[in-house]
Amino acid sequence: MSLASALPRGGLDDLLADARADSVEFPYLLANHVPMILVAMDRLGADEPRMAEWLAMYRRVKGLVPMPPRVAPIARADWLAHLGDRSREADYRDLMTDEVRRLGIDGAIKTYVPTLIPGVGASALHCLMRLAYGCLRMDAAEVGTAIGYWCATYLKMPLPTGAAPVTDDPGAVLAASSAVPDMHRLEPETDLLWHTIRAAGEAPGFAPIVDMLEIRGDCMNRLAATSLALFAATMDFSALHAVTGTHWVRLVSPHLEAEDRPRLMRHFWQIIASLVPKIGFPSLPSAEQLEGWRNLPAPSWDEIAAAAIASDDEHDISLVFSAREEEKVYGDRLYRVVAARRVALID
Repeated sequence: MSLASALPRGGLDDLLADARADSVEFPYLLANHVPMILVAMDRLGADEPRMAEWLAMYRRVKGLVPMPPRVAPIARADWLAHLGDRSREADYRDLMTDEVRRLGIDGAIKTYVPTLIPGVGASALHCLMRLAYGCLRMDAAEVGTAIGYWCATYLKMPLPTGAAPVTDDPGAVLAASSAVPDMHRLEPETDLLWHTIRAAGEAPGFAPIVDMLEIRGDCMNRLAATSLALFAATMDFSALHAVTGTHWVRLVSPHLEAEDRPRLMRHFWQIIASLVPKIGFPSLPSAEQLEGWRNLPAPSWDEIAAAAIASDDEHDISLVFSAREEEKVYGDRLYRVVAARRVALID
């Protein structure tokens, strides 16, 4: 569908304003997808009653909670002092919403996000997701909320050392992560994705992974192709976030300075590499396997979008929207096949 056929901005804006009353996470430390899914549903063709129904359902089923009370204002000069402190969600939201008003969307992103990039695994990449969807609509309120969310849930991971990269193949980085003995002995606190990410970050053998990938001019294309192959081979929940995540990186990157775009790609892929235990230490499919899947019969995007809109599963909607948008950029029909599989329209 075209942008012109999306909901009038006021209708979606009202739903998003309502959704911002809720915390960015809900018990136990799970990402609240509502604002992003409302935007995706709108772009996929959902009407306002269905979106309002979906919002009410998600609140009820997931047990969303209000934004926590404010603790104390965070001054601009002290914004780094409370990174990763979830109790300061409201304070960080206030600060970053004010900063977006002061600097504009691009100015705020350029000022704050470069420092946050090494913690892109925050809330299992969903701060990046919320920022990407804010950028998609150039929605100042959502961008401010997203940057504040990223601050409050910042997740420290190993930093690059400047060691020379060893490959331009993102798949080789995943294989290297799978070969790290420490990755086979992780003991995350819970089954949450970000707890696995954090456990990997604390494993000594994982630390060199962040330096491995050579970021060349075609790196974004390679990340997207590898993410798609990984998901097509596994249809795994964690691998789904590689496909959607490459979409989010692509949406946010134009709002960063040129030198920060490779850093976002590098740290994003570090997070995907940290999830190989959750994905089952996968091997990527051959070019022949991918071509066979690419040419499977699949329904139209309109049919797939309708199935996603009818779904109560936020990840169905997220994956279908990202896959449709990525196919527009990369022209790979396999996006349509995996989207149809995700919403059970084909086996």
